[in-house]
Amino acid sequence: MILVIDVGNTEILLGIYEDDFLIASWRMTTDSMKTSDEIGTTLLRFLKFDGFEVENIDDVIISSVVPNIMYSLVRGVKKYFCVEPILVTNQLKTDIEIGMQNPNELGNDRIAKMVAAYEIYGGPVMVIDYSTATTFDVVDEKGKFITGITAPGINICAEALFLKTAQLPKIEIKKPESIYCRDIISCIQSGIYYGHIGEAKYIIDNVRKELGYTNLKVIATGGMARSIDEKLEIFDVLDPFLTFKGLKIIYEKNKTSLQEAKYGSGN
Repeated sequence: MILVIDVGNTEILLGIYEDDFLIASWRMTTDSMKTSDEIGTTLLRFLKFDGFEVENIDDVIISSVVPNIMYSLVRGVKKYFCVEPILVTNQLKTDIEIGMQNPNELGNDRIAKMVAAYEIYGGPVMVIDYSTATTFDVVDEKGKFITGITAPGINICAEALFLKTAQLPKIEIKKPESIYCRDIISCIQSGIYYGHIGEAKYIIDNVRKELGYTNLKVIATGGMARSIDEKLEIFDVLDPFLTFKGLKIIYEKNKTSLQEAKYGSGN
């Protein structure tokens, strides 16, 4: 079994693959103040609660956009799982060409999502990730990263209204019953919800026009993706486990060379 870990700014998502099947998943708050023992024992509790034995975890692969937590996370995995975790970097084989001046500027989670989208759905493809930030990443038909657009996430926008204004309340983010609103909470919900729908439509339409990708597939993932387009009127696919799938694919592409580096080729 393979444990895949996606460390985001807000949450850490974890999943277990047995062969090609995701058989369990969990989430925990990202907290850079936690020690390696706190992180390691938390992971163990997740496994044991669902009946998994740590001895059955063969490998661990991690993508992270939070450098400050990595020391404790890696040490926790080593101590409690007795494996050296694989860290996603642009040095691993992904079959995605990162056409940037500094490839290290692109988050590892975005690489994992692009790998999954390209391998599963083919290119040209756009990955929209509704996380702490909302990102729009485009891969062409040959597997080259073309462009990535980053916008403030939905929760960040709602939080900014609450923190930077004197009278606007904190709200639950959801689709309002109508765009015609007569109370302040519905007015804010309408602005955030329909504003992000407009953002997605505009960016998708202009990427198609400017790059000539009339056959562009749009894959949406992240916590708010379903809320934005549950009926798939904007997106082609809603894939909540896109990062997990990307981590599993990256693991499969690199496991032979990584095992040889660990244990020798046997020649």
